[in-house]
Amino acid sequence: MFIDYARIHVKAGDGGRGIVSFRREKYVPKGGPDGGDGGRGGDVILKASKDENTLRSFRFKKRFTAENGQPGGSNNKTGRSGKDLIITVPVGTIVKDEEDNIIADLNQDGQTVVIAKGGKGGKGNAAFASPTNRAPRVAKPGKPGEEKDIVLELKLLADVGLVGFPNAGKSSLIRAVSDAKPEIANYPFTTLQPHLGYVFFDDKDFIIADIPGIIEGAHKGKGLGLRFLKHIERTAILLFVLDITDEPKEKYEKLLKELKEYNPELLKRKRAIALNKIDLFDKIDEKLYKGLFSKKVFLISALKKEGLKPLLKWISENLEKG
Repeated sequence: MFIDYARIHVKAGDGGRGIVSFRREKYVPKGGPDGGDGGRGGDVILKASKDENTLRSFRFKKRFTAENGQPGGSNNKTGRSGKDLIITVPVGTIVKDEEDNIIADLNQDGQTVVIAKGGKGGKGNAAFASPTNRAPRVAKPGKPGEEKDIVLELKLLADVGLVGFPNAGKSSLIRAVSDAKPEIANYPFTTLQPHLGYVFFDDKDFIIADIPGIIEGAHKGKGLGLRFLKHIERTAILLFVLDITDEPKEKYEKLLKELKEYNPELLKRKRAIALNKIDLFDKIDEKLYKGLFSKKVFLISALKKEGLKPLLKWISENLEKG
């Protein structure tokens, strides 16, 4: 199951308490203060990993707590610090607070952020000794660790995002060019979750994302709408997949409108058009169809794997150019 949103509660470890202790030495009637400080509480750390691709591990587990610091000991021994709690999230996870402010954008493998800091350990009585108070009988408790609710929002990291209406052939295309195996059918339906595919072409590799089909009004949240439009925001190239038999020019304009209403910056991305299902024609006027668009157009059949090499070559070259 693909889950790209989670709300969790994190609690860093509390600092250990300092202790009151006095040395017991032979021939030293009163000894001296030797109570050690408490250990520091563990931090809660988020770490991005390319081995994760969904937030499904947070579907049922919502509370995460790091280890508390241990109390100090006699003989000025500091208590053991609590272990940090490291929570693994997918690369591309955005961390927000309850007011929707971005705390961190974990977009690189291995990147970490301390999301809740552990409390400091309390001072033992040895720390309070002074010339005027040589036998203090006071120690401090540890500080509480930070505690907060945070939101995790995943935006897929892909080089190419496939954009199109349901049944245009995006799932068929990603199956044809990559290792992804999304469900496909010959009737109108939309993919219910994004799929990432790794494409290897001409000694190069890149990631392509099959974004669930857009419907009119998606930018207002209709259908899967806002939930999945966000996944194309990180892509370098947008590939519009259109059914060549179903008014491709009109559908292209509607898709552009939806993207513009959602985020106008998306229209500044490099983009190309793949007119799919050419296998349904005995003959086709390529010049006619290519003349309908101002952007680069490829005539393909994802089902028959026709016309894919020129398309992949263009993607590879344009990714290199940045």
